[in-house]
Amino acid sequence: MAISSFLPIITLKVNGLNDPIKRDRVTERIRKKDPSICCLQETHFRPKDTFRLKIRGWRTIYHANGQQKKARVAILISDNLDFKTSTESRDAEGLYVIIKGFMHQEDLKIVNIYVPNV
Repeated sequence: MAISSFLPIITLKVNGLNDPIKRDRVTERIRKKDPSICCLQETHFRPKDTFRLKIRGWRTIYHANGQQKKARVAILISDNLDFKTSTESRDAEGLYVIIKGFMHQEDLKIVNIYVPNV
């Protein structure tokens, strides 16, 4: 009998998280859906603003931020997930984050990319 594994992942295009009300809505949606991994696009955070994205139970956050307040990406990993990061790479403009690691002796790569329409 084969054991199936299930890893719930949610991806959200948030169109800016500088407004506290919008951050609360996104936080509530993440808690309601209860994924193990959450990928966010268009966070519009600058490097000094990344502290604003704090969600209880989600201490592991990987950001890709440029110096300007433009579309950026972030990967959030739940505290309940036993994921160990080995390497991470980010775009200087904040268009992608790639995380390599392992979970339960299996290699796992998580990629979050923002691709504009133009």
